[in-house]
Amino acid sequence: MNSETVSRVAGYAPALATTDELPNDPATAILSAAECELFAVVGQARPVTAGEKLFVRGDVGTSMFVILQGAVALDFGDDLSDKQLGPREFFGELGLLIGDHARSASATVLADGVLLELRNTEFQVLVDRDAGLVSHFLRRAIMRVVSNEQGLIHRLRRRNQELQTALDSLRVTSHRLNQSEELNRTDELTGLYNRRGLATYLEEGRLNGGFRGYGLLLIDCDRFKDVNDVHGHLIGDRVLQSVSNILRSLAGSQDFACRLGGDEFCLLLRAQHRDEMLRYADFVVSTAHALQQMQPSPPLISTLSVGACLMDPARDWNDWYAQADKALYRAKSLGGNRVEWQD
Repeated sequence: MNSETVSRVAGYAPALATTDELPNDPATAILSAAECELFAVVGQARPVTAGEKLFVRGDVGTSMFVILQGAVALDFGDDLSDKQLGPREFFGELGLLIGDHARSASATVLADGVLLELRNTEFQVLVDRDAGLVSHFLRRAIMRVVSNEQGLIHRLRRRNQELQTALDSLRVTSHRLNQSEELNRTDELTGLYNRRGLATYLEEGRLNGGFRGYGLLLIDCDRFKDVNDVHGHLIGDRVLQSVSNILRSLAGSQDFACRLGGDEFCLLLRAQHRDEMLRYADFVVSTAHALQQMQPSPPLISTLSVGACLMDPARDWNDWYAQADKALYRAKSLGGNRVEWQD
């Protein structure tokens, strides 16, 4: 098939006659008149229709195409911009140059036309006919491939930066949400968990197998109203903070310390036996009593009453609380600064 025949089919013979060479611009895939004439001698004309799929991304190809008439769209996927090619533009050149090349884009015909197809097996024929012109084409083709790769690398780097920024933003947001949730579960004055935190802890414990092997201490400040009335609420707050420090020092990683409200606190502790729970309760009472003796006025802390019990895993919080509260009531009735047990 000679160049005159190709020109007549494509309908652009005047353009070939007036254009000799184009600049070595890797951004364009337009062939010179001399390149078109050389490729037309070797390649095969192929009529195409709009909507026709020439190949899809990932297909292994062994040929290059030159558009003689019509238009073709290249879809690179991954949110990359499509390319639309027109007459005298080429694509798929790596199939011609190296053969068995996985296509980096999908090619779809946009308008009825004619393509010129050159196969890898015909590359040597091109070289034999005009090595200088083929060398000129190769230089432009390589420049184009490198330019495309550099553009892709730049887009991927920018995409990575955008993803990293988005991830950093998500981490900050997640951290703030966690902080907000933690604040919602924490008593502002003492830093212990509040009732909301207790409810969350009880629900998580229920889902994880219950509270077998746990005991409950219910703690109440003795004559705390007198502290507020005589010394003021700032001293009362300091007393509550001192109580919380004792409870925090006793609670291990599997235990739970909570301010229920006012001057009432609770401790859920890992313990198998009554004697073990009573040792914990005696530590709370004796420590508070020793601190109270050190500075009785204005008080650093008040003496404490404690009700203690073991937690029956077959029951729930209301039952455990009622049981410990009975013991606490007896401790308060007997003058406070003591521990009472409830079976």
